[in-house]
Amino acid sequence: MDRRDFIKKATMAAAGAAVISPVSAMLHQESNKKCKVLLVNGSPRTDGNTFCCLKEIEATLQKHGVESEIVQIGRKPVRMCINCGGCHQEDAKGCVFDDDMCAVITEKMATADALIVGTPVYYGQPNGGILSLMQRLFYSSGHLVQNKPAAALAICRRGGATATLQTMNMMFEMMNMPVVTSQYWNIAYGAGKGEVKLDTEGMQTMRTLATNMAFLLHKIHAEGNPAPQRDERPEFMNFIR
Repeated sequence: MDRRDFIKKATMAAAGAAVISPVSAMLHQESNKKCKVLLVNGSPRTDGNTFCCLKEIEATLQKHGVESEIVQIGRKPVRMCINCGGCHQEDAKGCVFDDDMCAVITEKMATADALIVGTPVYYGQPNGGILSLMQRLFYSSGHLVQNKPAAALAICRRGGATATLQTMNMMFEMMNMPVVTSQYWNIAYGAGKGEVKLDTEGMQTMRTLATNMAFLLHKIHAEGNPAPQRDERPEFMNFIR
């Protein structure tokens, strides 16, 4: 092998390593801050298919040095937002309803660095309980979620998952939350308990989502400035004046 061929092959090998190594290096680098992701199970079933997907995500996050906590909304009623405006009063500390799971999630969101919400698909939509919870959380305590990475996942028997994801992601986009992607839409399929584990692509999609979330969190906090600086205040406009 002459000198030119040696340099060429060495350069190609280095380039190949560079494609693989930055992600691994970023995920395992030491950081002054231990990042934490709040995982919300929007299913009334404690150990159903939605929980299986969240556990797959949790295991991958832990592998990459990111803490996590799974919280289930449970089977008790979750109040919807009644547009009372109490949360925007000068001395307000959040939603006026403080006795359901929204209050629990709000408290936990204060110390979380990111949010992942899983929901079963009901009639092509997210579970009504998780929708009510998220709407109240975002409206009453939006400052707790601003600029924090987020992702949603939808678990269905057959259809409606993409519409469910769209509904959830619209809330994230309104709150300046970077939406974390995966290798496919965050969807997994299963009807009976545990069937989702048979969806090998769905499970891989969950692991990829977790890897991407860990990468983004490490990068954000390594730079020491988790929120972009904006020069403009939000401007609201109604089309009918």
